[in-house]
Amino acid sequence: QVQLVESGGGLVQAGGSLRLSCAASGRTFSLYGMGWFRQAPGKAREFVTGISWSGGGTYVADSVKGRFTISRDSVKNTVYLQMNSLKPEDTAVYSCAASRRGYSGSGFTQYDYWGQGTQVTVSS
Repeated sequence: QVQLVESGGGLVQAGGSLRLSCAASGRTFSLYGMGWFRQAPGKAREFVTGISWSGGGTYVADSVKGRFTISRDSVKNTVYLQMNSLKPEDTAVYSCAASRRGYSGSGFTQYDYWGQGTQVTVSS
């Protein structure tokens, strides 16, 4: 069993930055693919970015490409989402997810574990 806990959300002005963290329990975390998703009120869940178990491969949604960066620290069992040049349309609850099979793409049904999410609000 893996537990995921996100942190780092908050209120920021447009153009600002935030770094989200996703702390994972479990000794096999380093073998899991990880992803970040977001969901705004009244909208469907949206894939943001994912990272392979080795950290050598990442996938990024077009909507955040060039602004958001995912990374992982397998010693600390933590995945990070660095968000720069934030826009009001980035406002959402951001959740991290883990895949036992090492999946790190956009298909949310491929992930086995989910965190509770952290709110990010970007004011204009």
